[in-house]
Amino acid sequence: MSELIIGLVGILVNLINIYIWIIIIAALLTWVNPDPHNPIVQILYRLTEPAYKLTRRYIPTVFNGIDLAPLIIVIALQVIMVVIQAVVRSLLY
Repeated sequence: MSELIIGLVGILVNLINIYIWIIIIAALLTWVNPDPHNPIVQILYRLTEPAYKLTRRYIPTVFNGIDLAPLIIVIALQVIMVVIQAVVRSLLY
């Protein structure tokens, strides 16, 4: 049973890592002003905008014209990963 839990947590951590990279790529793309009709840009926008809206609703993220929502989300996801791994480690070992 513990191997199943470890496997599921591993999948969850990998999905969080993939989403972190999606956020990083989308944030970097905003610096070069990509074509909004490009399918990849549209997918990245659809994947990241809900998280940005949720963050912006509770935290002011624009400072001196720079939107820090991606940074806040990446840090929060990293904290969530560490907490999940620590909880599972403490429960299983």
